[in-house]
Amino acid sequence: MSIIQEFKDFINKGNMIDLAVAVIMGAAFKPVISALVDNIIMPPIGIALGDVDFKDLAFTLKEAQEGSAAVVIGYGIFIQSIVDFVIISFCIFMVVKAYNSMQKAQEAAPAAPSDEVKLLTEIRDSLKK
Repeated sequence: MSIIQEFKDFINKGNMIDLAVAVIMGAAFKPVISALVDNIIMPPIGIALGDVDFKDLAFTLKEAQEGSAAVVIGYGIFIQSIVDFVIISFCIFMVVKAYNSMQKAQEAAPAAPSDEVKLLTEIRDSLKK
């Protein structure tokens, strides 16, 4: 099988649609989580650490001079991104956990036999007698 055919088979699978939906939902979910982190979670943490705004935390490598901006390493933004990542990861974990428990519940509960199956079972049992 050629690589092109394998790629076509891969594209035509339903998993690609699931993946596309997941990427779109993740992209839509990020601003919500960023707003939660920026406006609700980080301000109390900043106050607890002595009125620190994480976005302002940076290490200056080179001061600003005429005609050039300062060169800084903005580690506060990186810390905030890590907090965003942890919250998003936890939310996705909870969704997957709920999905898996629903799947287990569906697998554990066997479906009751239909009326036709019950009738056929009675007929079979009657014929055996």
